[in-house]
Amino acid sequence: MQDLDGKVAFVTGAGSGIGLGIATALAQAGVRVMLCDINKAALDAAVEGLKATNADVDGVLADVSLKDQLQSAADATLEHFGKVHILVNNAGVGGGGDYGTWNDPAWRWVIGVNLMSVVWGFEIFGPLIESHGEGGHIVSTASIAGMVALTNPSYDVTKFGVVALSEDLRPKLAARGIGVSVLCPGVIRTNILESSRNIPDRFQGQIPSGPIEGPGTEVLKAVTEAIASGIDPLYVGELVREAIEGDWPHIFTDLQFEPVIEARFDAIKAGFDRIRGRTPRY
Repeated sequence: MQDLDGKVAFVTGAGSGIGLGIATALAQAGVRVMLCDINKAALDAAVEGLKATNADVDGVLADVSLKDQLQSAADATLEHFGKVHILVNNAGVGGGGDYGTWNDPAWRWVIGVNLMSVVWGFEIFGPLIESHGEGGHIVSTASIAGMVALTNPSYDVTKFGVVALSEDLRPKLAARGIGVSVLCPGVIRTNILESSRNIPDRFQGQIPSGPIEGPGTEVLKAVTEAIASGIDPLYVGELVREAIEGDWPHIFTDLQFEPVIEARFDAIKAGFDRIRGRTPRY
């Protein structure tokens, strides 16, 4: 999509962080943007801030881990803007617990927000983008943890899933005039460590949300400090805007984790090397 001016975008998790950075960068390019978030206060502030710059934006409240709410948000977008060209599946949460500490509600919450909302985003918005015949683009936010397991099981699993889904659908949707990119950000200055503030009522009291104590305290402190000095979300938004214009398959934000990913690929190749020259038994 070379000319973004006048196009319409729907961005989830747009009340703060990467989502707001993307919404801002798109609005600055002349895109009309529907911001979607579960946090009303953050959403209202984001919409008000962008409108103050004369951006053509609006907001819709939704818990994207519930398919019917995402569908309602899509309906509201069509009612307000008439069509959609760009979908940004950005909403995401951390947490979920490590081995020995997780529980079913935590898995359902993290999978619902991080992965199923992306699945439903493609399902709901794909046909809407196809319908007007003007082409479009879908960007889904995974993580560098979607390329190499770095955090905790539920988060890593969902982010690997977003990468797989995006790579699978990219050639299929290209034939329908829709570009597909997956965003794998590194350490970005966001509120990801405060995800528990948005735990839905149906999971309240079932998902541990207190501070980490004991051996994990120092790790949490280090991660908190890294995120506080992380990359500006608006810079990420500008990369996403460029990726949409250039139809990038993968969007990375920096080179910090490149050696870690290369080491993973080397380990995978070593697995093939171990069986090279052997004849399979049938």
